[in-house]
Amino acid sequence: MAEIVPFKGVLYNMSKVSGEDVIAPPYDIITPEHKEKLYGKSPYNIVRIDFGKELEGDNELQNKYTRAVGSLNSWLKEEILHRSKMPAFYAYEIDYKSKDSRKRLRGFFSLVRLEELGRGVYPHECTHSKPKADRLNLMKACKANISPIFSLYNSPEKKASEIINKAMLQKPYMEAKDSDGAIHRLWIIEAKEDIEVIGKDLKGKPVFIADGHHRYETALEFKKIMDAETQRQSDAKISADSPKPWDYVLMFLANMSDEGLTILPAHRLVKKLPENPLDILSQHFAVEILSSKDDIAGALSGYEHAIGFCHRNSDKLYLLRHKGAGLENISPALKGLDVTILHELIFKKLLNISEVAYEMDSAQTRDMVKKGIYDAAFFLNPTGVADVERVALSGERMPPKSTYFYPKLLTGMVIYKFRE
Repeated sequence: MAEIVPFKGVLYNMSKVSGEDVIAPPYDIITPEHKEKLYGKSPYNIVRIDFGKELEGDNELQNKYTRAVGSLNSWLKEEILHRSKMPAFYAYEIDYKSKDSRKRLRGFFSLVRLEELGRGVYPHECTHSKPKADRLNLMKACKANISPIFSLYNSPEKKASEIINKAMLQKPYMEAKDSDGAIHRLWIIEAKEDIEVIGKDLKGKPVFIADGHHRYETALEFKKIMDAETQRQSDAKISADSPKPWDYVLMFLANMSDEGLTILPAHRLVKKLPENPLDILSQHFAVEILSSKDDIAGALSGYEHAIGFCHRNSDKLYLLRHKGAGLENISPALKGLDVTILHELIFKKLLNISEVAYEMDSAQTRDMVKKGIYDAAFFLNPTGVADVERVALSGERMPPKSTYFYPKLLTGMVIYKFRE
């Protein structure tokens, strides 16, 4: 099972900077316009390290990666950033709005020992192939994990949660509000007895990657590179069997048994449907016609298994309720998921759809169909947390974008630098 350890995190010096000025969203959701705003907030904003600009004239000796490590080192020298004196876990809370209520996502930052996926650390969904070279180059340059992986564990005993909740009775070390209005807070947990309780609570428990599959795979690749380099060095002081700094990766760990997790659905937008798609779908689905004024997300929520549908040739909305057939060769762990029914039955078998776009907002999804940008859309209920655990432990993977964990973690709350 996964091994977690405390570490000497690199933190912003709150006597020299403001949290809101220096943090940033995950690199893969930052638009060019937002990047400019982050650059303008502070000369010490973490985006300059984690997702820096490419400049005209960049080459192998001068580029965004050399600038990233230059900033990291100079900020440490200037004490804009400083390393914790004692190994610690770092409690993290996100106070955010979900629909009409406030929720609190709570967990902690830790190092987790790298293992091949499926050996204590489990993925839950397939990921689109995309270049990992950028993240690998950044890791090579900085010798650090700048942004964390969002992961889950399941502890009904909630012993670690009790320690985290106790830490949060104190004034936070750092606090910042993001662009959605969520408030992010960080506390340092360094008391030996608290660290031991957290370690015991998670001992023997699997860890499930919620968000950051690519970053985990990149960390594995970096470990292989560093292990090979270490073995080539005849005077290496590090034993091949002893833990090395790059054997671990920075994670945020949240307890599935706590309240506070939100999973949003990613609705699907498609083009090039066959003629009369509803006639084809009616072979395997009971089709219910809704009014054009209906809230599709609200209509879906009343059903355990239903998929919404709209087409550019009609103002109507439709509910598709699966009759039960057509998924005979699918794993039992996946068969009951709406997203599996959509991808395996509707897209692959019935409509022959291979190109899919994704949108979280149901109103925007519908609007893109009305405008003719896409021919049709399929709407989903959110995937459940228990589904994530079940599928991951079975060794299966959901289709891409089966889950959208919200809110997103901020980059810059804590950094794991491999060496002093």
